[in-house]
Amino acid sequence: MVDYLSQQRWIDAENGTYATGLHEVPFDKNGNIVKADKIFPDKLPTDADPVTKIFFDYYKTPRGFHPRSVNSTTAWLAAMPMSFFSFPLMEHIKLISPRPILLVTGDQAHSRYYSEDVYQAATEPKELVVVAGANHVDLYDNFDKIPFDQFEQFFRENLK
Repeated sequence: MVDYLSQQRWIDAENGTYATGLHEVPFDKNGNIVKADKIFPDKLPTDADPVTKIFFDYYKTPRGFHPRSVNSTTAWLAAMPMSFFSFPLMEHIKLISPRPILLVTGDQAHSRYYSEDVYQAATEPKELVVVAGANHVDLYDNFDKIPFDQFEQFFRENLK
């Protein structure tokens, strides 16, 4: 992956262009990098996995689409700082917590495990809110599911 990205950055720099890519660098069954000019197809296949369906519904509709969003368009580039996205996220959890931590996830979120892992690794004070009936993207914009009252309570108690 690094070799491809390094090569692509040089090609882009020399040509004054940029290569579009996917959110992650996927590989096919032969180990070759899968290249694409957009993240999602115009229409999902009927057998798409549930997580892809959730993100498609969010990023390919007016709900979450924006013409400059990297997840809505072809804005993911080979030259983007992928190391920013792939660093070990819990490397410094002990430096963050003894400060108060509020983690919020949906009980149907594919990423719920990560909030639970962070909660287990963090020291007190910490709070984990699991929102019933919510998936990952529901907590982006579904005002009926976002626990604003718990945010307010957390901030009132911890921002003194």
